Amino acid sequence: MKLRAIITIAVYAVFAILVSFWMAKQSYSWFPPEAAAESKLVDDLFSLFTGLGTLIYLGVIGPFFYSLIFHRASKYDMSDGPPIEGSLTLEIVWTAIPIVLVLGLATASYRTYEKMNIRGPMELVHLQMPQMMESAYAAPFDDSPQREIESALETEPIEEIDVTARQWSWVFHYPEQDVTSTELHVPVDRRVHLTLHSEDVLHGFYVPAFRIKQDVVPNHVIDLEFTPIREGTYRLRDSLYSGTYFASNQSDVVVQSVSDYNQWLADAAAQMPTPAYNPAVAEYSRSNEGKLFQGWKSVPPAPPPVVNYAPKREPVSPPA
Repeated sequence: MKLRAIITIAVYAVFAILVSFWMAKQSYSWFPPEAAAESKLVDDLFSLFTGLGTLIYLGVIGPFFYSLIFHRASKYDMSDGPPIEGSLTLEIVWTAIPIVLVLGLATASYRTYEKMNIRGPMELVHLQMPQMMESAYAAPFDDSPQREIESALETEPIEEIDVTARQWSWVFHYPEQDVTSTELHVPVDRRVHLTLHSEDVLHGFYVPAFRIKQDVVPNHVIDLEFTPIREGTYRLRDSLYSGTYFASNQSDVVVQSVSDYNQWLADAAAQMPTPAYNPAVAEYSRSNEGKLFQGWKSVPPAPPPVVNYAPKREPVSPPA
């Protein structure tokens, strides 16, 4: 009987470990494609949490169902169960294991957060000395093996871009070429340095495909760095509630080859600055004209940004 129990536990333990590894691998497919080198840090951490969570769940639910099926009392058995006294060893084990797991996961989370170095709004607000503010850059380039290309990416030149968030639009300024745009264009496999500003309230610079979310705080300049590694078009969203039309405060992030990026800069620099289409301004104007009933008052949006480049039409958000 004891041998059968040992074999059953061993087989189930192997099964639980294999399923946990499988779930950890599957978790990578639950996110958008990894479009930045930093996304690997977040996905690895989430995979670790998924695998351990699955193992803990199976470790609890398996013995529960085993006891329910094989050790249940008979239908009319109303007697008390056998008196079992506490085990000090067992108490220590099932207290120590959760403590070790929690401390281990907290350490892994802190290390990932530290590498990403994303700053929150409260620590920025409470900093009295502006020179004490460090850059909020994502730094995957350490001694941990993330990607083979990372060592090469370290030596690439850094692309400087100023980002202004306002109610309700994003404006991107490329100082070297003096180009402004409502669409963020960045070169692939090259470090990008963003200088984030807010003209009014709290905003959130959030690109799901990059796994980067940085709060943009009024009256503070915040530096953010990342390295795009996958060409394509991705969505930038305002992750913080910034007023009535904050849901429309979105833009596309276009990751291009270096040659295409330079060509886009040249083409944009040749265009005269014009007011860009802004959905918040358009909707607010319709409500003032009585063509759209809102039922609540709203802060007037900032005027449409005047930029060199804006999409020909309002882009449609791709599926996450």
